[in-house]
Amino acid sequence: MSARTPKNIDWDLMLKALIFDVDGTLADTESAHRAAFNHAFAEEGLDWVWDEALYIELLDISGGKERIAHYWKRTRADIVGIEAHSLQDTIVRLHELKTAAYEGMVNDGVVSLRPGVLRLIESAHEQGLALAIATTTSPVNIAALLRKAIGAHWRSLFGVVEDASTAPRKKPHPQVYLQTLQRMGMASSDCMAIEDSSNGLQAALAAGLPTVITPNSFTAHHRFEGALRVVPDLGDTTVADLRIWHSQARAA
Repeated sequence: MSARTPKNIDWDLMLKALIFDVDGTLADTESAHRAAFNHAFAEEGLDWVWDEALYIELLDISGGKERIAHYWKRTRADIVGIEAHSLQDTIVRLHELKTAAYEGMVNDGVVSLRPGVLRLIESAHEQGLALAIATTTSPVNIAALLRKAIGAHWRSLFGVVEDASTAPRKKPHPQVYLQTLQRMGMASSDCMAIEDSSNGLQAALAAGLPTVITPNSFTAHHRFEGALRVVPDLGDTTVADLRIWHSQARAA
């Protein structure tokens, strides 16, 4: 239910920008990502199969290449020295296959935006809030998802997009948020992050951002201490709600 707008708010001190994570926040992408990883493993002739329980565990590692490397080292700790270069080449090839498979699934309509996301983005844009994306996923994944869900004009809605290509240090490191704020030319106190995971929350908080969490089936077990709000999705959340929560955080 939408919050009631309190009286005597100084709107000049309130919310000026929203910064969105992508995977799990804008859309329930993780099932498609898991399927794409498994497709890549099969294409490369590996006998790996990541079931849902394992994938939930692996999501603690941010970044697709980093996730593959972590799993490979965990299962093949003997790979050292001269094999390291070959290993990295294989990881890059696996990730390319995975990315292509994921993009195909998105284009086939397998992935859609979570409840309330598009409405909130459009409403915030109409009300003059700056919008940005801060994610550890690849630019190809972002473009595939938002082009399909929003349309070819999606990029015009977001003044800043920071991703794995521009911020290589993955969440929970705050690099992607710090760079987003720098490019936006805004103070963290004027902005709000929207995330779905504990790694994302830690990254946003480390950058000084009040953060709203919308967990999903892959992150529901995470701990979200320090979050401004935890809501099941954005279906009932309005820009007015976000403004009020942000104002309350600044007054605390």
